[in-house]
Amino acid sequence: MTKSVLNILIVALLASVGLSASALAEPTDITVRVISRDAKFIGTSMGGVRVTLRDAGTGELLGQGVTSGSTGDTERIMMEPRARDTVLSRGGAAKFSTTLDLDRPRRIEVTADGPLAQPQSASRVSAVQWVVPGKHLTGGDGWLLEMPGFVVDVLAPPAHVEFQGGPQRVELAANVTMMCGCPIEPDGLWDANRYEVKALIGLEGQDVGEVELAYAGSPSQFSGQVSVDKPGVYDVTIYAYDADTGNTGLDRTTFIIPAE
Repeated sequence: MTKSVLNILIVALLASVGLSASALAEPTDITVRVISRDAKFIGTSMGGVRVTLRDAGTGELLGQGVTSGSTGDTERIMMEPRARDTVLSRGGAAKFSTTLDLDRPRRIEVTADGPLAQPQSASRVSAVQWVVPGKHLTGGDGWLLEMPGFVVDVLAPPAHVEFQGGPQRVELAANVTMMCGCPIEPDGLWDANRYEVKALIGLEGQDVGEVELAYAGSPSQFSGQVSVDKPGVYDVTIYAYDADTGNTGLDRTTFIIPAE
């Protein structure tokens, strides 16, 4: 047998093995949803959540996409009693769906990053489970992940703004929502009275105090003032915290007080 004929046989054998593996692969549907802790699904209104599926052992990328759809049915998610098989995701609740061609059981890791429209408050959650070819993960809410946190968006002062020199009061303001974008207000479904919203103030790397931000009269709006009397670059970290759930989120900004 000549070398060229041997090479042809080897190529044919490899191709046959590849075709056999491909023929054995079964389409396997997976639906991933991400729900905000103590709130609703994270979807289109918040830019969605990036979902990544990998083989947990090898790191091989199997699928990727972004959740889209609504935040879901408020009454169903937040008000109705939940039995064992309660499905929360009615009403077009946001999801990412894909079909994987699996030729063997895989231990798959799913990772969710977001919300993508508010990267300063983005979080990441992941889970791992076995997936068997042809055994779909679409029933009920699908593969459901819970994402903790708040979305905090500093509105004032804008970053790197320079004020006049001398002692003064600087306005602080932030928009605070659940990770799904759900609004916060006093005595509302997401009650502003139970959340701690504060600004931590630093000057040239030194802590100089903190300021409590109060509800400012419109949903999700919080504000306060900080007194400053020294020149320098101030760092402001505004955070929201819920002691009952552990939800925490923050955003940062800076401002400058020049020397007189």
